[in-house]
Amino acid sequence: MTAENKPAILHGVKIVDLTSVVFGPLATQMLGDLGADVIKVEGPEGDLLRQVQPSRNKLMGAAFLGANRNKRSVVLDLKTQTGRDQMRKLLIDADVMISSIRPAALARLSLDPETLRQENPNLITVSATGFGQDGPYAAKPAFDDSVQSVSGLASLATLRDPEAPPAYAPTILADKLGGVTAAYAVMGALFHRERTGQAQHVEVPMFETLAAFLLAEHMDGATFEESPQDFGYARMLVPHRRPVQTADGYITILPYTNVQWARFFKTVGRDDMIDHVWVTDMDARSRNIGAVYDMVAQIALTRTTDDWLDLMEQADIPAMPVRNLSDLPNDPHLAATGFFQRIDHPTEGAIWTTRPPVRFSATPARHDHRPAPRLGEHSDEILGPDGE
Repeated sequence: MTAENKPAILHGVKIVDLTSVVFGPLATQMLGDLGADVIKVEGPEGDLLRQVQPSRNKLMGAAFLGANRNKRSVVLDLKTQTGRDQMRKLLIDADVMISSIRPAALARLSLDPETLRQENPNLITVSATGFGQDGPYAAKPAFDDSVQSVSGLASLATLRDPEAPPAYAPTILADKLGGVTAAYAVMGALFHRERTGQAQHVEVPMFETLAAFLLAEHMDGATFEESPQDFGYARMLVPHRRPVQTADGYITILPYTNVQWARFFKTVGRDDMIDHVWVTDMDARSRNIGAVYDMVAQIALTRTTDDWLDLMEQADIPAMPVRNLSDLPNDPHLAATGFFQRIDHPTEGAIWTTRPPVRFSATPARHDHRPAPRLGEHSDEILGPDGE
């Protein structure tokens, strides 16, 4: 049996998806890649992400194509009784319902977890929320920029340089991290149900998810304080932590252990540094990491990027060139692993997509099972031609 014909890991799992934009759709795309039957429920106007340009055709923007493969689309107007009745029918035999609709609004639609589990006791319900529902921010709207702000992410620039203004990461990090977290939460709930027979409600708040993610290292000294104040992992925050300039470009050279630092200085002819406390004592190096990085920056100017890559490979020291996004299609590693795939979309023509990064030897993920759907493309298939 070829890899394409092997059953995927979530084959037979039915997921009803009431999410939009990126947070929830990325999660359900990941689950669809693993074989789940994801039914994307959209209102008559469609997911807002459909409108984000560029696009070849109306309501099929590139960002939508990037977060909605391996799904079927059905249009339901949940403001009407007919739409709500159709929704309830979809959920009768579903395994998971994931929603980014605010919990209070779901309750008004009688689509809250308690009501739904009276009709389908096996239904796992997932709320992809901006904020945990037991705190004062519960009802606030949430977008990536606002969550980057309140979580502390935007202020990391100021923590690094008090003169710098806060800055957003130039990617929708809160949304995408929330999506990854929601996907693993669904997998965990499915595993729990498989073991115990018990379905449950799962809440994935974007704010708490990003805050916990940041504090994995940035809790730092606050870990030990009675009143947490000393936040910020120093090595991440020194302004010297950046790619270094070479004779013809930029590179990251990253000795990390004592042995690697000693090997680096020996390789570049700085034997005077091999027994220096910054090399032999990790704590001393951490307290002076800015000065250490400055030394690397000065040394890096003496060779070309390719020379450094060869030299660091010989010395077994981590080093990588600085790439632009436009360089990635020509990256030799990504080319060898088949990371970029060009597929034929039935309405959008030839488009580029990426393979799922996780590899399962027995139950492979699929990026090409179903292309991102047109709005309501599968309504007749799922609801019947009369919507029954």
